[in-house]
Amino acid sequence: MKKSDVRNLVGCCGIYCGLCNKFQSMAPSRCIGCKLGEQHSWCSIWNCCVKKHGLETCTECNDIFNCEIFLRRKVVEWPSVVDNLNKIKENGLEKWLERQKERQALLEELLKNYNEGRSTSFYCRACTKLPVELINKAVKEANKRYVSENIENFDIKSRARILKEIIRRKK
Repeated sequence: MKKSDVRNLVGCCGIYCGLCNKFQSMAPSRCIGCKLGEQHSWCSIWNCCVKKHGLETCTECNDIFNCEIFLRRKVVEWPSVVDNLNKIKENGLEKWLERQKERQALLEELLKNYNEGRSTSFYCRACTKLPVELINKAVKEANKRYVSENIENFDIKSRARILKEIIRRKK
């Protein structure tokens, strides 16, 4: 993924679209990200940040956590979004994006190798909230179980069940 593509997946509110199940979906209603297309024009946060103030993310605004729109939309109650905004503010957008790109690559690997068709949301949430290292450990542990239980690569349902069980246990 090109750097410019990654930057287009940063929601001004602190969501990284590449980790969203609507973005990862293969359905015709798939979301293409907050900065591409016109589907975001309904969003009051986007309208305030981008259209009204010309900012890339809400972290550039001095009123970020006292924002009337954030409070009304209850964004401050979403721990992962607030955490993202704080990390962008503390470390800068580029450094935060590197971590998100790493998370997205891991998510796409999970979806390719361990998704039986019903686990997209689960893996999206895991890759958003859990440390990358923990998910990598879970994958290694699952792979050991596949070998010990003689589970074939094509048995995606068993592979998904085992990996999800291990991830839930590690939370």
